[in-house]
Amino acid sequence: MPATGNQDEVDVSVVIPAHNCRDYLDRCLTSVLVQRIKKEIVVVDDGSTDGSAELLDLYASYHKDSIRVVHIERSGGAGHPRNVGLEHATGRYVFFCDADDYLGPEALERMVAMADRNGSDIVLGKIMGHGRRAPASMFQHSADRAELGDSAVYNSLCCFKLFRRDLLERHRIRFGEGMPVGEDILFTVHAYCHAGVISVVADYDCYHLVSRPDGSSVMQQPGSRDPIAWLTMIREPIRVMTRHVEPGPLRDHLLRRHFRLDVFAQLGTVFLESDDIRRKDIAREVAALCDEWYTPGVHERLGSIDRQRAGALDDIDRLVRLARIESATVRRRLTGLRWDGARLLVTGAARLDGISRDDGVAVVLRSRHTPYTELFVPAQRKGGEFTAHVETSALDSGIWDLRVAVELEGVVRFGRLGAERESGITRPPPRLVGDRVILPYFTKDNGNLSIDVGGHVVGVPGAARLIRARWGLGNRLVVDGEVTVAGTTPAAAQIRRIVWRERQTGRERTEPVTALPSGGFTARPAVGKLTPGTWDAYLELDLGGPPARFRIEADAEAVAPPRRWWFAALLRTVRPYATSGKGRLSTVVRQLTPGTIVRKIWR
Repeated sequence: MPATGNQDEVDVSVVIPAHNCRDYLDRCLTSVLVQRIKKEIVVVDDGSTDGSAELLDLYASYHKDSIRVVHIERSGGAGHPRNVGLEHATGRYVFFCDADDYLGPEALERMVAMADRNGSDIVLGKIMGHGRRAPASMFQHSADRAELGDSAVYNSLCCFKLFRRDLLERHRIRFGEGMPVGEDILFTVHAYCHAGVISVVADYDCYHLVSRPDGSSVMQQPGSRDPIAWLTMIREPIRVMTRHVEPGPLRDHLLRRHFRLDVFAQLGTVFLESDDIRRKDIAREVAALCDEWYTPGVHERLGSIDRQRAGALDDIDRLVRLARIESATVRRRLTGLRWDGARLLVTGAARLDGISRDDGVAVVLRSRHTPYTELFVPAQRKGGEFTAHVETSALDSGIWDLRVAVELEGVVRFGRLGAERESGITRPPPRLVGDRVILPYFTKDNGNLSIDVGGHVVGVPGAARLIRARWGLGNRLVVDGEVTVAGTTPAAAQIRRIVWRERQTGRERTEPVTALPSGGFTARPAVGKLTPGTWDAYLELDLGGPPARFRIEADAEAVAPPRRWWFAALLRTVRPYATSGKGRLSTVVRQLTPGTIVRKIWR
């Protein structure tokens, strides 16, 4: 639904519940005031006693056109003040912001533009955490239309999003009241169920989620994630979702989120920290939720540890062991890395910290940009070490990150491989395997082991060298040369073309090339058709990824002499040359009219 064009219409109503947060109000309100859109700020003071109410009234007196303050008695949670703020909202969209958080300067402008362009009912803006964990899986890339059943947007059930107000009013979507936590989960689940278009702004830090140093926010309180209270709370959002979504793949996809992040999460660290009686109570609540909503479709979508938990709810000892396996650190060390033909030989050691046994180890290659694409390589064990042979010819083009997988009691734990490694281990040299270049490397940020298939992020080592350049018929420059990649000669089919690139403008002209045996090539570029300027010559190859280009190296004696000729009353001059320093093939093209020539003579 596009903007109406009404100049007086408010674009966004920003609703801010505030309770005893005076130290954070300046930053929060300033971040909203600087937003370059038509906005109104509705702040609901929830019975503050620290001077927040007075400061809010002062802001409202200075910003009468933008800030409205509503004072209510202490409600005990964020749900009621947010609902009050929503009742006062008049904007086309509503954004909910907590008083201790703040917005990026362009946040609402970008989210409103996304919503107006796509008719979005909900827009998720990237959230950054400051001392608090922020959701990340749904912000891998921006999306005009993110499908609820084919994306990670449902993983984020916080309310820090842009909502179309008409959607909220038509379906009477409101926050839960009288709930210390989870009131926004109920609200957001209900909104997702009715949203026609959901969009994501992932290329800008829209919302900054802040941890209070004094630990006074609700979600920082020790009891905010009491397992029994959480399992009781999550029933209502699940009921809301299942009332609106029919049984099937979409419902199973959404239920997976609840079981993974809300239900089975209570069988992790918090389960280990509980006493025996408390553990039985938690397991009983989890089992009750499973009896009602755990389907085969949900089971298929969960990871190994949650599947094991689902089958062990009547075995507290096993649930404890699973929790310990989940909490154990994967200790791993890379001890060797080398080529064995076309295979990459990886050796190392891996174990679960504090656990003396395991049921097997494997090396797992995960595609960085293709979700859920993995290659498991079984490892051979000898003493405390493992050895795995990675068939690089089986890898598709892209970046592959290596992990070690340790299995115990049906649970697989993963750890990135490479950051911890024996001294002296360096990356193996690149290698041509079939029609692709394989480039093992260690990442710059953490030093982890990855494989670049095709040269996506790692530079491909290679050289193209001019053997001879001479003039042929039709004022064509005949170029003979040879190329090597990763210390060997590429196949003829990999040599694609010569690219001439004008140095100042970046304009390009491509010419066909004929591949010869043993890495040789020849071409007859029509350099006379190049426009005036300085043109640099590249040889382009297909090595299984983005086109790989190599500057054509040249010695001065191998380069053809300049040539001049008249064409359509123009004197065209083409001067091939080898650049100074590194010696690379370039060509200067000039053209002169008779008048220009005369003026040059008489000057």
